[in-house]
Amino acid sequence: MLKIAYSPIYKYQLPEGHRFPMLKYELLPEQLLYEGTITEANLFQPKALTEATILQTHDANYWQKLKTLSLTKKEIRKIGFPLSANLVERGTFIAGGTIECALYAQQYGVAMNIAGGTHHSFTDRGEGFCLLNDIGIAATYLLQNQLAKKILVVDLDVHQGNGTAQIFKNEPRVFTFSMHGEKNYPTQKEKSDLDIGMPDKTEDAAYLKILAATLDRLFDTIRPDFIFYLSGVDVLASDKLGRLSMSLAGCKTRDKMVLTRCHQAKIPVAVSMGGGYSEKIATIVEAHANTFRLAQDIFY
Repeated sequence: MLKIAYSPIYKYQLPEGHRFPMLKYELLPEQLLYEGTITEANLFQPKALTEATILQTHDANYWQKLKTLSLTKKEIRKIGFPLSANLVERGTFIAGGTIECALYAQQYGVAMNIAGGTHHSFTDRGEGFCLLNDIGIAATYLLQNQLAKKILVVDLDVHQGNGTAQIFKNEPRVFTFSMHGEKNYPTQKEKSDLDIGMPDKTEDAAYLKILAATLDRLFDTIRPDFIFYLSGVDVLASDKLGRLSMSLAGCKTRDKMVLTRCHQAKIPVAVSMGGGYSEKIATIVEAHANTFRLAQDIFY
């Protein structure tokens, strides 16, 4: 059974002017339920992270400032959202969901988080709408509990996974792969184990050709026993922040490539949604919904 992490806290209401990025977390599960892709039985409410689990990945001083809401104005501006206790709590549930997805993926082959993909969060700071790095925390959890020996992070959000790269820069058991817009945020990029920067306006054919060859090579050489997939849909031509030119069909083919390879290789995969900022919320929801539809079709 496809297990999907979702909590009402994902729908956290930001102040006016910040709400649009949050709408998809409410609409996506509604769409999947309405069309019959999933039922209520597929959804589970994750638990919040324990402090001990957070501190396996994040710096104690940074976590102290988060939980006491004592970040500086500059640090809050880097995150991009107004800081509140509810926002911090939301981050602990999202990252907790990705850990539980990882455990379900080992049981069922794949599991998915309605949120997550907070890859701009570093060990000691947050950036780009990201407070706690859910994939970083979940990968560390698997390693600490000897539940994986070699992890591959496939980050296909249009923005480089700079926080994830920094977290695992000295961890050979985690291979970080980021394929992103070369000239897009962040301006100052970290060094992943493999970075592929794509030119502005890259369309489906060029993107998918490079991705297919890269996935084949990584599966053959890295030989992971677990994969985290960040399936951001901000690669779409319609995305306000993306700068690439992929179609909905191309984005769906991208997801099919990743999920099919995981299934064929029998490597469990936990999927986090990542970014999506198209003008029409329906476009964002449809692109994310495709990922869930494919997981059902390919694995079940």
